Amino acid sequence: MEQTTSYKLLSKIDSPKDLRQLPVESLPEVCKELREMIIDELSRNPGHFGSSLGVIELTVALHYIYNTPYDRIVWDVGHQAYGHKILTGRRDRFCTNRKLNGLCPFPSPAESEYDTFTCGHASNSISAALGMAVAADKKGEADRHVVAVIGDGSMSGGLAFEGLNNASSIPNNLLIILNDNNMAIDRSVGGMKQYLLNLQTSEGYNRLRYIVSQKLHKIGILNDERRKSLLRFNNSLKSVLAQQQNIFEGMNIRYFGPVNGHDVCALAKVLKEIKDMKGPKLLHVHTVKGKGYKPAEEEATIWHAPGMFNKETGERIVKDTTGMPPLFQEVFGNTLLELAEQNEKIIGITPAMPTGCAMNILMKAMPDRAFDVGIAEGHAVTFSGGMAKEGLLPFCNIYSSFMQRAYDNIIHDVAIQKLNVVLCLDRAGLVGEDGPTHHGVFDMAYLRPIPNLTIASPYDEHELRRLMYTAQLPDQGPFVIRYPRGRGTQVDWKCPLEAIPIGKGRKLKEGADLAVITIGPIGNNAAKAIAEAEGQTGKSIAHYDLRFLKPLDKEMLHEIGKKFRFIVTVEDGVLKGGMGSAILEFMSDNGYTPVVKRLGIPDQFIQHGPAEALQAICGIDKTTIYHTLTHILNS
Repeated sequence: MEQTTSYKLLSKIDSPKDLRQLPVESLPEVCKELREMIIDELSRNPGHFGSSLGVIELTVALHYIYNTPYDRIVWDVGHQAYGHKILTGRRDRFCTNRKLNGLCPFPSPAESEYDTFTCGHASNSISAALGMAVAADKKGEADRHVVAVIGDGSMSGGLAFEGLNNASSIPNNLLIILNDNNMAIDRSVGGMKQYLLNLQTSEGYNRLRYIVSQKLHKIGILNDERRKSLLRFNNSLKSVLAQQQNIFEGMNIRYFGPVNGHDVCALAKVLKEIKDMKGPKLLHVHTVKGKGYKPAEEEATIWHAPGMFNKETGERIVKDTTGMPPLFQEVFGNTLLELAEQNEKIIGITPAMPTGCAMNILMKAMPDRAFDVGIAEGHAVTFSGGMAKEGLLPFCNIYSSFMQRAYDNIIHDVAIQKLNVVLCLDRAGLVGEDGPTHHGVFDMAYLRPIPNLTIASPYDEHELRRLMYTAQLPDQGPFVIRYPRGRGTQVDWKCPLEAIPIGKGRKLKEGADLAVITIGPIGNNAAKAIAEAEGQTGKSIAHYDLRFLKPLDKEMLHEIGKKFRFIVTVEDGVLKGGMGSAILEFMSDNGYTPVVKRLGIPDQFIQHGPAEALQAICGIDKTTIYHTLTHILNS
């Protein structure tokens, strides 16, 4: 990448080993160049912006002090890892980030040995890093250090607390770094507080502390139980002196901080001093999202992933969408508000995605009727179940790939009790540049076996509105609506709200020679392919919109089974256990023997790239559907 020639220090860093050859006084300049490179590149090649800028100094300090990749750094989540990628041998390929066949959008062990663990979903770093730390101990690798870097938002996830609880109860030397850019914890100020920080991190203090504890343990005064009691007393004394308390020390995890996350030299000093301390530790680091780029500092939400922008002026380059269909998310948000105005029982719930899923529309208009519960998908579903049990009607909006984390909650806390919860699965199907951790392709297969669920997917924006209206009618029970990221097809999207009969599909087009069954917006690709195939072959193709995966429209499927010898199913979900499987099961159970060709997501994780390109790779784009249809009709 030619831009690196303008970076005096960064252009010579091909690995963290090169970084560690520099004097510590050079680290601020490395941070400056690294920040400039990320700003420059992301202004042209969009990605996650603010989070990565916020941890530049922390990233540099970590790779400077720790012997990576032998020492392990586990990121949580990968939004903040662009600087890490650039410092670990991927500087010249960073221009391919998030592009088809380019660098992965998040750290991936398949891409680099420096990427220690998959981290597209939040809150897993502590558990994974603890596993690595314990493994290092079991393998006799006493010199291997393990660090988990977790954002304050990720700390709201239940898995993070499960990891913390276990870290406090088994022997390990894990370091947890809490990257705090929004927590309600005051900065450490005053002489006594700074003295305590210096004391806790000084090598002399901790050497003496270790020697004394070893001697007390040797003569039988300090056993494991007394050691924990002494640690609790020590933590209580620190809380009194520092005039602050935290849950970490209550869990017997040594706490250091808070420290300035943008003073790279001070960070390196602190990391060096606590590096070899025994036992679990937590370093609390204050950072600012978008640090070093004023527009991003001032509007963190917008600059999380701002798209292309003018780096000189900070002006975002927004495409003119005049005359274009709206995003499905916009239709959802506006329709939810419209329904909430009519039905006082409706409540909106989202786990930390109000802007992305457009729940912010309801939040702004009716702040007492919408809840952002933080990154806690399982809680979001069970919280919804509790509300539904008491007569409210929650619309719980969670991205499809994140709903995977709430599977037991759906079964145990909603489906068994037949509670009236509307589970809105945003980002269903192939999502594009965020890649395999975010593709919402498993939901139909993993939800279909669950009793009491209604599962539907709208063909377009009008159908989305009608399904939302239907779902909030009395006594519908658990109702799943899945829809994709991006724009629909209807510019005039605001149709009248009316009910759809549960379990009834639609015949979109008559035909005699072949039947195509689709579910959801992927049916639009099929409709275009059908028109071209009929023109090429001179034969007629019927098109059915299944609409409901559960319950199936048995009347419609009997009609298809009796009439057609050839059936093609198209879905934007996995083939194993998905809609095509449901059709095969129905045909077999009812004695029909058509030739069924299923098109959908194959049995592999799909890479990142433009959604259209990924559809072609999976064979659900218009061209592949067309070739499938013409091959069958001409054979």
